[in-house]
Amino acid sequence: MVRKPVVSTISRGGYLQGNVNGRLPSLGNKEPPGKEKVQLKRKVTLLRGISIIIGTIIGAGIFISPKGVLENTGSVGTSLIIWMVCGALSLFGALSYAELGTSIKKSGGHYTYILEVFGPLPAFVRVWVELLVIRPAATAVISLAFGRYILEPFFIQCEIPALAIKLITAVGITVVMVLNSMSVSWSARIQIVLTFCKLIAILIIIVPGVMQLIKGQTQNFKDAFSGGDSNITRLPLAFYYGMYAYAGWFYLNFVTEEVENPEKTIPLAICISMVIVTIGYVLTNVAYFTTINAEELLLSNAVAVTFSERLLGNFSLAVPIFVALSCFGSMNGGVFAVSRLFYVASREGHLPEILSMIHVRKHTPLPAVIVLHPLTMIMLFSGDLESLLNFLSFARWLFIGLAVAGLIYLRYKCPDMHRPFKIPLFIPAVFSFTCLLMVALSLYSDPLSTGIGLAITLTGVPAYYFFIIWDKKPRWFRIMSERITRSLQIILEVVPEEDKL
Repeated sequence: MVRKPVVSTISRGGYLQGNVNGRLPSLGNKEPPGKEKVQLKRKVTLLRGISIIIGTIIGAGIFISPKGVLENTGSVGTSLIIWMVCGALSLFGALSYAELGTSIKKSGGHYTYILEVFGPLPAFVRVWVELLVIRPAATAVISLAFGRYILEPFFIQCEIPALAIKLITAVGITVVMVLNSMSVSWSARIQIVLTFCKLIAILIIIVPGVMQLIKGQTQNFKDAFSGGDSNITRLPLAFYYGMYAYAGWFYLNFVTEEVENPEKTIPLAICISMVIVTIGYVLTNVAYFTTINAEELLLSNAVAVTFSERLLGNFSLAVPIFVALSCFGSMNGGVFAVSRLFYVASREGHLPEILSMIHVRKHTPLPAVIVLHPLTMIMLFSGDLESLLNFLSFARWLFIGLAVAGLIYLRYKCPDMHRPFKIPLFIPAVFSFTCLLMVALSLYSDPLSTGIGLAITLTGVPAYYFFIIWDKKPRWFRIMSERITRSLQIILEVVPEEDKL
């Protein structure tokens, strides 16, 4: 049963305040003296924070999106400019989230900020579309890349069967869900290891590319802006692919309540991560074009593998393995972060109560993690990669743009709010305007995919009034919901979080 939410307000100290009433009695959450409280712990250090951001950003995007960016710009020069602009825009968005995360010290990311600024209806629509479309689609996209690259060494001379990719992908998704259900510490440690694997994968491409430049292999950069498509309406799609590759800078804000010393850790982790990623991405794209021309890149389904086969000989077989590990790290980081969004939304009364409960021994938000599994499997076996990317891009950047616009609103509404990290107003203004402009132009350049995304998003409005506002549901419905919740508590061994002192 979805509980009616309590609208939060900002206190003078900048925290969200409010309690959710109507919670069912917990099963066995009375701990004897001296025993650990059942709650999420602050285990995200600076290194783990950096690994969450870098480890989630560097996934399939840099190995898939170069094709999408080039296809929608038409020239090497314009595509490289798009990559640099997307890096700068992502840095602007990350800096905006650094201010929001240090001012509003609650987990939940976009959802929490939209709830505070725009109220419960848009916040519910945000978490509704995240649960139904964005997260299952994003996980499916990165997982499909994992499945393709992990099988690449075994199908060198022939095409990889689509069913084999999806079956391996399903196994990878399941492993990630189990890992995040079992231990926060192990999930974070594995994320650090996978982040180093990602950086190695990037370096394997950058170093040979730089060597090619030193040797004078610059023929693909001559007339770099020739052949460009003059149709500006295709640029939003190029930005979507570029911003998709950079997506992940916002995930640390989803776990703010688990970050050690968030006022310092969040800004530092965001700034360090974005500098590393932006430099790495631009150099990686330059490296691609030292060996692969524009026509060949557009024909390649796995740009990194094509590049490595040209330059690295037998060692090229290691590249798809590193890329697959990179994708696995993005899957792990995304599930780790977004499960906290569902956890917070449930705590606020916008999702079923069971999703805000924690395992009594493992101290993980088990229900909020596993709820993603069936939805991701449905998305995995029912859509292709390109359409999934376009569906999720519309809704994702619409709400991120709104959340950052809320920062500007809070500057005027709450001028005395405690802001340990404060940025110039032009940064959120440029970022939010660009996001909303991309969304508006995409309605024209790709009306079908964007229209589907808009339609799915708008289903959140009637859902809000049915599940949240309507409080006169039949007695049988309330009894059934309570019994389901109690049964799931017993099966999953979860209880509501105990209050933090």
